[in-house]
Amino acid sequence: MALSDTLDQLKDFDVNDLDFERIGSWPLAGRIFIWVVAFALIVGGVYMFKVKDLNMELERNQKKEQELRTTFNRRAHEAANLEAYRAQMAEMNQAFGAMLNQLPKESEVPGLLEDITDRGATAGLEIKSIKLETEQMKEFYVELPISIHVVGTYHQLGAFVSGVAGLPRIVTLHDYTIKKAERGTLDMTIQAKTYRYKPQE
Repeated sequence: MALSDTLDQLKDFDVNDLDFERIGSWPLAGRIFIWVVAFALIVGGVYMFKVKDLNMELERNQKKEQELRTTFNRRAHEAANLEAYRAQMAEMNQAFGAMLNQLPKESEVPGLLEDITDRGATAGLEIKSIKLETEQMKEFYVELPISIHVVGTYHQLGAFVSGVAGLPRIVTLHDYTIKKAERGTLDMTIQAKTYRYKPQE
């Protein structure tokens, strides 16, 4: 049968003329149509039930591969800089130890109060009161507030604040109020805070 005859049959083909009980006697055009439909259904079924899942699994694996590459690169970078990290850690431990030594131990707090009193006396201030307040427990340290009440001139107050800031122990100053007092002096109340390291469990 010539190709032109087959094409003519395909043009004249009508699905309604087919009798499914006599498939063997169908014209070639009908059989080609059924083969094409069957092939399309098979390909579609394979794609839906197999290829689609494989594509999704491939995408998951590609994402996982990218994550593993990122992790590998990060760890390779860390491994390459391991010595630098160790040196930095040793430096941080040393700096932490030095700062820890600047925090007063419990037994050194009375000495710190004496140092603050000495700074006030050296500056020429009249010390009304220096009082240790209740300790405040924080996550990694204990805060020790000290209320200070002094009277003196502007320059004396400045010298006192500078002297307290220069103490070998860590002392911070907070919440000050300055009022005019008699004979051209100033009345200052200020809160100093020092800190004690709280050992971790």
